[in-house]
Amino acid sequence: MKKYLVQFKPFLIFIGTFFSAYIVLTLLYKFYLNSFAANDVDGITTIVSHNVEQVMQLFNCDSIIQKSVLHPYFEVWYNGKFTIRIIEGCNAISVIILFVSFVIAFSGKFKTTLLFIIAGSVLIYILNVLRIAILTVLLFSFPENEHILHGVLFPLIIYGLVFILWVFWVNTFSKYAK
Repeated sequence: MKKYLVQFKPFLIFIGTFFSAYIVLTLLYKFYLNSFAANDVDGITTIVSHNVEQVMQLFNCDSIIQKSVLHPYFEVWYNGKFTIRIIEGCNAISVIILFVSFVIAFSGKFKTTLLFIIAGSVLIYILNVLRIAILTVLLFSFPENEHILHGVLFPLIIYGLVFILWVFWVNTFSKYAK
């Protein structure tokens, strides 16, 4: 048994570090979400919604994004039609937590790791805001393709970016890059 522990030590350290970071970050995020009332939208989702509105205004889109009166989400109206809603799960925090946990598990030098986590998280956030804005326009034009657009294409794009960032990190900056 000891032979296997020694043989698989790097893998076991990675798994332990990854899951520890993931659990801690997820619990911190859950505590953050629990600080809001049941029918209220959390602050990060509110900021994402405002950023989506700014992007759509930048491209002169006829859009209105407003907090739902009855529900904990933002309604996105495009060309006078209710098109999508922005809920807590749309703010990409769960994706960022997954990204950060992986980078921590394959950490390199502290400063490099921290800067990569910040830069990668900002990139994921920006891509997510653009994703929601583009999804709004596409779902307005092609509502029958909601499953493909929302359920397949856009998750593929955001998780594809995360995967590319991970590969870049491991091959360039992590302690295993050599």
